[in-house]
Amino acid sequence: MYYALSGLGEMHSAASHLARALQLQALFTLPYRGDSSPVSVLLLLSINSGNVLIQRFLNDRIFQTHIAIVEFYEVWMPLPPHDLVINGIGDADVRAEALSAAVSILARCSAPVINNPAAVRETGRCRNAERLAGIPGVVTARTMTLPRARLAGCHAAAELATCGFEFPLLLRAPGFHMGKHFVCVEDANNLDDELSRLPGEDLIVLQYLDGRGADGCTRKYRVLFIDGRFYPVHAAVSSHWKIHYFSAEMAEHSERRAEDAAFLADMEGVLGPGTMTALKRIEEMLGLDYGGIDFGLNGKGEILLFEANATMAVYWPDANPRWDYRRPAVERIYTAVPQMLITRAAAAGTKGIRQLPPSLPS
Repeated sequence: MYYALSGLGEMHSAASHLARALQLQALFTLPYRGDSSPVSVLLLLSINSGNVLIQRFLNDRIFQTHIAIVEFYEVWMPLPPHDLVINGIGDADVRAEALSAAVSILARCSAPVINNPAAVRETGRCRNAERLAGIPGVVTARTMTLPRARLAGCHAAAELATCGFEFPLLLRAPGFHMGKHFVCVEDANNLDDELSRLPGEDLIVLQYLDGRGADGCTRKYRVLFIDGRFYPVHAAVSSHWKIHYFSAEMAEHSERRAEDAAFLADMEGVLGPGTMTALKRIEEMLGLDYGGIDFGLNGKGEILLFEANATMAVYWPDANPRWDYRRPAVERIYTAVPQMLITRAAAAGTKGIRQLPPSLPS
């Protein structure tokens, strides 16, 4: 029921079902199957959507994972001993309260923190559009969150123009990823129809950034940054404006896979020094230990910023041999993340919990 209701955009009802499934348990420990002393991790998650898929990196033969559901945690609850804290809450647009709760939990910890929730809280789409726009070589889309009522009816186009938007523009429901509940509105005549397809009382409005190349295709590059280093994930090429690797026509076009392969093999050579410098500036401003950037390039070679946050996922390609060229790049990422976690935990030297005097709830 949680996943079904989440898919319908009924997040409040979805949360109640997930709470029942977890029986309101705030802290629980996953099994550890290793033979030596584990790296003990405290993983902070939200009861709702918006979590980073970080658990796929936490091999249970290396890491002992203690999960804290931040909405259920109370200050009197003792935290398990841990070497490292990972904030797994990644979507600042819909999980602001959960991120604030995570900040409060960190006040009890002295262990190293991966993806400080205070930094993640600044990575919402509107906030990124504002603060990253000043970086040379970076173009961000005008972005605002508006009530549905302001986007409906005969005065909606004038309302959008007052806010500085022109058609075509993009509408998306907050909290959804991988292209779900995300539409392009070509002109004012299509606004009501496209609006009816989206859930929620508030919607994110984005000015459309045209990243089409000379061949008419749109390209979306994804780059992860892990502990300050960049890792290419993909160069997706599609004839459609809404581009994700899984929905791009990569399997049908060998020349597009060749372009992807070239990017994975020589990211710096494909993008050039100016783009790499701009990406570094974005990474530094975000202040995340693990995150990613989705972007295109315009005719001037400037970055068209689509998204930059901690929620970026990396998937292993399927077994088809045509994807063999992708496996080394994915393997490097799946090696780099655990290595970062082990290194950070080792740097702490001792268990990082600072227990407060116990107290009982009133």
